[in-house]
Amino acid sequence: MSDFAGMYRPNEEHEAFRAAVREVCDAKVAPHAAEVDERGEFPQASFAALRAADFHAPHVPEAYGGVGADALATVIVIEEVARACASSSLIPAVNKLASLPWLLAGSEELRQRYLPPLARGDAMASYCLSEPDAGSDAVSMATRAVRSGDGWVLNGVKRWITNAGVSEFYTVFAVTDPGARSKGISAFVVEKGDEGVSFGAPERKLGIKGSPTREVYLDQVRIPGDRMVGAEGSGFATAMRTLDHTRITIAAQAVGIAQGALDYALGYVQERRQFGRAVAEFQGLQFMLADMGMKLEAARQLTYAAAAKSERGDADLTYFGAAAKCFASDVAMEITTDAVQLLGGYGYTRDYPVERMMRDAKITQIYEGTNQVQRVVMARQLLAGVSSRV
Repeated sequence: MSDFAGMYRPNEEHEAFRAAVREVCDAKVAPHAAEVDERGEFPQASFAALRAADFHAPHVPEAYGGVGADALATVIVIEEVARACASSSLIPAVNKLASLPWLLAGSEELRQRYLPPLARGDAMASYCLSEPDAGSDAVSMATRAVRSGDGWVLNGVKRWITNAGVSEFYTVFAVTDPGARSKGISAFVVEKGDEGVSFGAPERKLGIKGSPTREVYLDQVRIPGDRMVGAEGSGFATAMRTLDHTRITIAAQAVGIAQGALDYALGYVQERRQFGRAVAEFQGLQFMLADMGMKLEAARQLTYAAAAKSERGDADLTYFGAAAKCFASDVAMEITTDAVQLLGGYGYTRDYPVERMMRDAKITQIYEGTNQVQRVVMARQLLAGVSSRV
């Protein structure tokens, strides 16, 4: 038990990493967060700052020009960026989501082609799984890839694609054998400049407004055969393996958003005075703060434990990835809502950041698998006899 604890507890190097990320975020990300939300524009200044510090895609291995951050260090980066600006945290989070299939199943040639530009920050990547009629039920996707000579022709529509239009590379899942259900789905890399690729209008969202979400249209998109990720028919399995790892990054995002809200609320209640004293002195508010802090730390520790399992590839990663994402996002929604309550009427206005944090927190309960789906995943793992012990 003690050995395991040492493997998921941040060490001195992790904490130095955190300090470096926080310094960048406090100086160059947080100041733009409100404007990014208000305008609904991609946080270009934040991207430039993260790129300059090598925090935009920290997971890329050193062999491909990246930092080579482990799963826990990557979680810490996303957590700290989300504390400042949830929209900006989707830069490192989605770069990992889209490129992890290349690392898990892609050929060395494919990795050498696409990972170095990602590591340099010359390009971003997006993950294209969901469709208008295939969200949680991803096996029912309608996008097709038909063999054409040595290559493939893709046709279909992908929906809810984070950073679509900004990203240069797209990991697209398409049906190559309609009769084989999940074993008839394959993965491909599509480039923004490929003929036949286009994008819908940005979605008008409740939160994370600075991260563009669009449909991706594939109209007779011809790509060479070497852009298939893994073997034909292995795409769905790769997609699910990817999500086992990357749901932990959404847990990290949720933890970061919640930490930002708690930090602001703690400062506010110590300054705000009513009935002749700081509102922090009222026991009812103290109980709220205590619950917020307790649940946040529980979510953080579960997320870090899941990150350790991701790094090792443990057999119970599926359970822990689902648990961390589900618990942390539920906690983030609760903490941000309580932060709004602690600020009273001020918390409900855009002059204070907690209302933005509450809106941003909501999506963490929905994307990369709704929390209802996460509970199904966890239940199946438990019923299958997978250990849920740390």
